[in-house]
Amino acid sequence: MKILKDLLYNARISEIHGTTHTAVEGISIDSRMVKPMGLFVAMKGTQVDGHDFIKQAITNGATTVICEHIEDELIRPTSVTFVVVKNSSTALGNIASAYYDYPTNDMKVIAVTGTNGKTTTVTLLHTLFRMLDRKTGLIGTVENRIVDKIVKATHTTPDALSLQELFREMVNLGCKFCFIEASSHAIDQNRLAGTKISGAVFTNITHDHLDYHKTINNYILAKKKLFDMLPANAFALVNSDDNNHQDMTTDCKAKVSTYGIASMADIKGKIVENQLHGLHIHIDGQDLYSRLVGEFNASNLLAVYGVAKLLGFDELDTLTQMSLLKSPAGRFEIVQSPNGITAIVDYAHTPDALENVLRTVLNFKKDQDRLITVVGCGGDRDAAKRPIMARVAAHGSDRVFLTSDNPRTEEPASILEDMKSGLDPIEMRKCISITDRKEAIRAAAIFAEPGDILIVAGKGHETYQEIHGVKHDFDDRVVLREAFITA
Repeated sequence: MKILKDLLYNARISEIHGTTHTAVEGISIDSRMVKPMGLFVAMKGTQVDGHDFIKQAITNGATTVICEHIEDELIRPTSVTFVVVKNSSTALGNIASAYYDYPTNDMKVIAVTGTNGKTTTVTLLHTLFRMLDRKTGLIGTVENRIVDKIVKATHTTPDALSLQELFREMVNLGCKFCFIEASSHAIDQNRLAGTKISGAVFTNITHDHLDYHKTINNYILAKKKLFDMLPANAFALVNSDDNNHQDMTTDCKAKVSTYGIASMADIKGKIVENQLHGLHIHIDGQDLYSRLVGEFNASNLLAVYGVAKLLGFDELDTLTQMSLLKSPAGRFEIVQSPNGITAIVDYAHTPDALENVLRTVLNFKKDQDRLITVVGCGGDRDAAKRPIMARVAAHGSDRVFLTSDNPRTEEPASILEDMKSGLDPIEMRKCISITDRKEAIRAAAIFAEPGDILIVAGKGHETYQEIHGVKHDFDDRVVLREAFITA
């Protein structure tokens, strides 16, 4: 890769991924002279293969092509340099890192992976380190942050070029730490290639993204890949309460530490009290009173504490600042009605996440009060979890309003039929299907009575609803407040 840096240090880089393909001008060095060039990286995307566009890229001005193979029928002009690599996406990540002068050499990058808890954990870490007066970056589902500047997020983990550009801007503005959500897609697609990772956190594995990974074993292996790439001087912090935690670190060269509440762990937590107003947790012999709610958040807080401890921060100072942390937007966010109905908006879009929210609420709900849930499933995504989501909602609720989430290109009614297929006759009687999400939330608000708890699950922080390729303004929290006023 040192040779590639010498060749491509000042090159502007283009990639093929999905349906995008371009060639971008820049500068490179061949064995004899400096010359203008276009560099084209042919990658196998999720929908198309960049290798099919090599000829077009050359026509558009590419003079250097990085690819995994060259077709025999491809005419190779003498003015074009071909670099054949084992994996183009890995090469792109390393080239992007070189182009931005290896930004992660100058700050500590901590990657958090797992089905649930990634956004909460990285957001709490960023907030905590800002409280500790450290310049810090954040890359996540909801937003990216460079110190306190918000940068719009388009993916949980950006593509390799955007990622290294963000890292460089963070370093230029003095960031010494960056906390990043590492999605299974990003790990599998090598978007983190070229990134020096100082530590990685594993939260949990539950049913999700099987439309992409096909099997739960492939999903686990994608997560494990993050820990396989850690250097010996990094740390790996894994949740010992999850049955898959040992699988993550089987081939890990980094120092491994565990955190847990229900199991033996290096960093041990105990829930003393779990109420709607917050948590009281015992951590490493100290008490933490937190505004966050639920056992799942106790686990997230333990991960946050563990990262700070492994990075060498004072334990008591860390816990003191952690007591001031609040939940990220759309994560167990409470919306109170004027007449005493408590609504909870949560991003729970997997069976396990929804079950965690329901279980948390049931722990402090009064017997005479009802638990009402509004839930849907996204279109064009893992259809296998739809009946499970409905079953979880019906099992833990007194009344369920099944509705749309982001239907995307699918018909909401069809998604609801998939969800209802998981219900038995008794569970079916608890459920009402309303395809229009706004109407479903309004109906639930009208149905609820003072003292009841209303959960609106699936979209959380999102401020849009995607229908047939169009994003419409939609915020569960806004709809709820309006519904409470008019109910």
